[in-house]
Amino acid sequence: MPIDRARRNVLLLAVCQALSMTTISAIFIIIALVGNMLAEDKTLTTLPVALQFASAMVTTLPASFYMKRVGRQLGFITGAGIACVGALVCAWAVFDRSFPLFCLGAALVGCFNAFAQYFRFAAAEAADDRFRAKAISLVLAGGVVAAVTGPNLAIFTKDLFAPVDYAGTYIALATVFLAIIVTMLFIRMPRPTKAERRGTGRPLMEIARQPVFIVAALAATASYLAMTILMTVAPLAMAECNFTFSDSAWVMQGHILGMFAPSFFTGHLINRFGVLNVMLAGAVLFIATLAVDLAGIDFMNFFLGMTLMGVGWNFLFVGGTTLLTQTHTLAERAKVQGFNDFLIWTSVMLAAFASGALQTGLGWTFVNFGVIPVVAVALCLIVWLKFSGRPVAAAV
Repeated sequence: MPIDRARRNVLLLAVCQALSMTTISAIFIIIALVGNMLAEDKTLTTLPVALQFASAMVTTLPASFYMKRVGRQLGFITGAGIACVGALVCAWAVFDRSFPLFCLGAALVGCFNAFAQYFRFAAAEAADDRFRAKAISLVLAGGVVAAVTGPNLAIFTKDLFAPVDYAGTYIALATVFLAIIVTMLFIRMPRPTKAERRGTGRPLMEIARQPVFIVAALAATASYLAMTILMTVAPLAMAECNFTFSDSAWVMQGHILGMFAPSFFTGHLINRFGVLNVMLAGAVLFIATLAVDLAGIDFMNFFLGMTLMGVGWNFLFVGGTTLLTQTHTLAERAKVQGFNDFLIWTSVMLAAFASGALQTGLGWTFVNFGVIPVVAVALCLIVWLKFSGRPVAAAV
């Protein structure tokens, strides 16, 4: 692909990532609150979150193979179209005060999350070897915009149809999904070749036994798992501590900035210091997050803890994605990427479903203690590969 077209595609993919993360950040601010408002059994408060992740989990592999056949552009358009319908169903559910209907809409929106995960891989495919780590980082940097647009979209549209709270937010989200579809129309990426569509490569389990794959997949999965548990229940914990909706939105804004602002330089850090060192720094930042969270329940504890966690997630996730691109050939790409994201979404679904019950039954402190083993696994895996003597490139 010509370098100018590649950089243009990366820029437009970053725009799509920004729009996608706008929807995700706005949804995470309100979805548990809407679930709590509609569910008669409050232990089911985070069920819509879990269903959103469950639909992403079951869609991940089909989405990867679908895009292997039809290409990235049509794949992303399909996913955004499904999410647009899902957002409108959620708005209908809020008007109708229907918890089951809200769960259905959340599941439809979750399908797009599976497609959106491949924006970073699409960027890697658009770049050459030297630009690849930076391309992944730059696309994820599109989420910086979402740190501002997502929380503000939730705040300014929450009462759009007062006294029916949150319906306006989901209608606004439907327009954002439409904007993703329009942006994708301007991206020009080559269609999959016949060899790529028909190729199979090595068996998946052979690929998955590679030490680099194990660390790439499980470290990224652990980072998503830990983040999901804390991010899902943080608004509930803050509400129990009598913080306002705007306070929760500010905390989420700091978290999202932490997730994506480092992406402007994460690729440079990987090239300079090595991917495993950057991932190790991410695991240490997760430990710092837990220390801050357990130190108190003031606003700054929530804000600083969630922001640090965002940076830690960025280092682990960008690093894991960079590592993963070293483990497969072109013909193996769809199944390896699909399996990697299937692992991520499976763990995220379980975390989202359990987090509501944990927060309701045991509280914020116990939830943080429960995350410690997850972070420890990621840390041990990275240290194991770092000192195993196996060659790992700084960039791919």
